[in-house]
Amino acid sequence: MKIMVATPCGAKLDKDYVESLFGMIINPFPGASIQMMFVEGSLTYDARNTIARNAIEGNFDRVLWIDSDMVFAPETLKRLSARLDEGRDFVAALAFRRKAPHKPVIYSQIGVVKDTPTMVAYEPYPKDKIFEIAGSGFGCVMTSVSLLRACWDGFGLPFSPRLGFGEDVTFCLECEQLGYKMYCDSSIKVGHIGQLIINEEVYDAEIQRNHPGT
Repeated sequence: MKIMVATPCGAKLDKDYVESLFGMIINPFPGASIQMMFVEGSLTYDARNTIARNAIEGNFDRVLWIDSDMVFAPETLKRLSARLDEGRDFVAALAFRRKAPHKPVIYSQIGVVKDTPTMVAYEPYPKDKIFEIAGSGFGCVMTSVSLLRACWDGFGLPFSPRLGFGEDVTFCLECEQLGYKMYCDSSIKVGHIGQLIINEEVYDAEIQRNHPGT
């Protein structure tokens, strides 16, 4: 199993991200051949297209997309890969917006409403389960390379923004159009680095403040 762990990034990497990364890749699971890829640049969609092209041309099996402002557990790679072993092509870990309101970056609906790009956060989401979604951000997502190849063949550069959406949601729309299903495993949790690390505990506390008793 040939897996690329890929991060679009700036010139410097956050210490918490680096510590998480080393903890995850220092002991890969049996049968996994891991290669890191960092693509520096200010245009995230261009970096993601470069990663996709290299994954396809390099005959990788899977890509674990992790942004440079995330923290994650050592078993994240193994657990996401196990979900693809079950026959899936796209599985996101549970992540939240860095800025308030700290909504989950998974969506129950994506579309254009009255000429306005619209994404509806999946709330409430199933806790500690795997479930189908309409799309997600790419803070921590594993995709099969066969999915990347299908989107590349069908749409050209698969992460180039379209319809007013960002590069990540654009890719999700392409997946949907090609008939691929997307999932989130909410038992695989990652943190979003900000002034504090935004994770499920922060989200739950915010919900209790805004909607006591829910």
